[in-house]
Amino acid sequence: MLAYSLRRLFQSFIVLLVVGLVAFSMFRFVGDPIDSLLGQERTQSDIERLRGELGLDDPFVVQYGAFLGRAVQGDFGLSYRQARPVAEIIAERAPATLELALVSAGFAMFFGVVLGIFTAIRRDGFAANAIMSVSLIGVSLPTFLIGILLIYLFSVELGWLPSFGRGDVVDLGWWTTGFATGSGLKALILPSITLGLYQMTLIMRLVRSEMLEVLRADYIRFARARGIREKSVNFRHALKNTLVPVITVTGLQLGSIIAFAIITETVFQWPGVGLLFINAIQFVDIPVMAAYLMLISVMFVAINLIVDLLYFAIDPRLRADRSGGH
Repeated sequence: MLAYSLRRLFQSFIVLLVVGLVAFSMFRFVGDPIDSLLGQERTQSDIERLRGELGLDDPFVVQYGAFLGRAVQGDFGLSYRQARPVAEIIAERAPATLELALVSAGFAMFFGVVLGIFTAIRRDGFAANAIMSVSLIGVSLPTFLIGILLIYLFSVELGWLPSFGRGDVVDLGWWTTGFATGSGLKALILPSITLGLYQMTLIMRLVRSEMLEVLRADYIRFARARGIREKSVNFRHALKNTLVPVITVTGLQLGSIIAFAIITETVFQWPGVGLLFINAIQFVDIPVMAAYLMLISVMFVAINLIVDLLYFAIDPRLRADRSGGH
């Protein structure tokens, strides 16, 4: 287990270096931040002075090395647009994105697993077939279109829920939360459904598929032949073995919620990190873009590592295979 964990840690470190290199090199083709930082009255001396202050005249390797050195210490430099530390700006926006991701993940996990189990057990029923048919909407429709449709129905036509913004929030000093206010809770409903619907549909269909396969296994038939109650067969025997292969895909899908929150935050003007990234692209704010992509990369790699280790710890077949191989 220790050797496997060390090997996965080393692989994760290499992945982060490669992803950071690719992301940082792409920004060289986004545009020149000098154009957005200096006005029309700029002179050539102003341009040269600012490029020197920002280190844009340094070789690419030097710029990337300096960025990595500061990033390890939690310093992502200054925002070209706001002239403030990038880490401070992201810390201000992170609570909004994390709360949205938390609610979306809970929505996707709960309804995905419950509906997946229901459609597997009642696979020939009308309700299960109707749920599977409706679930195609969550897979086929793009996220921004689902958000627009929800806004039109629940905000424009019915007027039940707000169409944009985060609502009233409570400042806790190191955290701002909308969970403590009514308008904050209402503002969370539409964007969390929009963000979590795709993941919920995938989890539901995956749970259903895996559970149907487990229910056809020989040991399930043997359990039924012994006279064990159907409820116990479904939830004690089948469900436990169904969730093992679901862990990997579910973990990665929940990790993608934060990365894909960009579209949802743009549609609902949610003041999170995703909307910050979109604004940074418009103003060629390279430090903000680089910091965002590096943080997303760290999150994906960390989740992938945790899922791999958890999968290795839960499934005894992997430990047996590795022991036999050694």
